[in-house]
Amino acid sequence: MDADELLRQYAAGVRDFREANLVGIDLSGKTLREVNFRGANLSKANLIGTDLTAANFREARLIGADLNQATLIETNFIGADLSQALLCEADLTEAGLRGTKLIATDLRGATLIEANLAESSLNRARLIEANLNEASLNRAKLIAADLTRAILDGSNMTNAIFSEAILEGATLVNAIMHGVSFEEADLRDADLSRAKIVGGNLINANLNRANVRGANLSWTSLRGANLRKANLYRTKFSWANLSEADLTEAVMINANLNQANLHNSNLTGAIMPDGSTHE
Repeated sequence: MDADELLRQYAAGVRDFREANLVGIDLSGKTLREVNFRGANLSKANLIGTDLTAANFREARLIGADLNQATLIETNFIGADLSQALLCEADLTEAGLRGTKLIATDLRGATLIEANLAESSLNRARLIEANLNEASLNRAKLIAADLTRAILDGSNMTNAIFSEAILEGATLVNAIMHGVSFEEADLRDADLSRAKIVGGNLINANLNRANVRGANLSWTSLRGANLRKANLYRTKFSWANLSEADLTEAVMINANLNQANLHNSNLTGAIMPDGSTHE
């Protein structure tokens, strides 16, 4: 089916195009709200600026498709394959992306507010300055993903994997991240204030100058982590592993270090919970 035929049928009221072969189709700038592309193949399709609000792409193939600046509000991508697709500045507010493949997908500047990305695969994805405010990322995989300056405030990242990911300057205020893995992740200058990371893995993570004020990192491993000049005011570290961590000039006023492991950690110039400066 070519674009002209599809648009003619859509104009006539047809909405069901499930399992259609639409490889490379050009539907850029068109309005196709509530269309059903379930199981369809739209790999390499041109959907730039297309309005696909509430469309159904469940289990569809969109490998390498171009959806830059597309409107995808409340769109269903559950189980779809969007690997290597382009979604720069696309609006995916409240979209369903549970179990979706977004491997090496470009989502720079995309809006994913309250989107459901649970159990999705975002390895090597580009999410620079993307807005994931209050999104669900529980059990998602974001290995080596780039979330530089991304907004993740209030998001749920329980048991998500961010190993080797870049989150420099990202905001994760009030995020729920129990059991999350940030092993060897770059969180320089990130804002994790009031985040909940009980039982997390931040081994060898870079939290240089990060704001972790009022966060709960109890039972979390920060072995070998870089916390130089980090703001740890009132941070909870009860039973946390801070062995070999670099806490040089970190501010730990009123922090809870009950039963924390500080073996071989560097506390030079750190301001301790009682307000004293460590020599």
